[in-house]
Amino acid sequence: MDVISNHIVVTYNEHLKNILNHILKSYQILNEIEDKPGDLAKIEKEMLKINGFIRVVSNKIDLDKIPASDFKVVKTKFSQYLENYSFEKEIVTMAPLYSDDASRVKNMRLKILEALKNKNMMDNVYDLLDQL
Repeated sequence: MDVISNHIVVTYNEHLKNILNHILKSYQILNEIEDKPGDLAKIEKEMLKINGFIRVVSNKIDLDKIPASDFKVVKTKFSQYLENYSFEKEIVTMAPLYSDDASRVKNMRLKILEALKNKNMMDNVYDLLDQL
């Protein structure tokens, strides 16, 4: 790694690995939430983190700078996820009415997880991380 004016320059691969690890950490947290009253806020927080990191990968990481062959697949699936799924408005609408309803909270969490698993997107993220 190069050090320039006390800042470490991180390679594209390291940067991508870091982002993918953040996505997987939030994904794991979503999987482990117990669907108790009040958990909707946790679900929203982790979903927003995942969406933010997916946007970074989709918009800022250059395909030509990442040699791993699975990166193009993951980037495409991330773009499709962002186009096809948006839970922010649904959560905002649901929160005042149902944030203490454990079954509705669980249903929302499962819908988000299902969207993330669609077309094996999360499996592809794990595979890509292993390649990097």
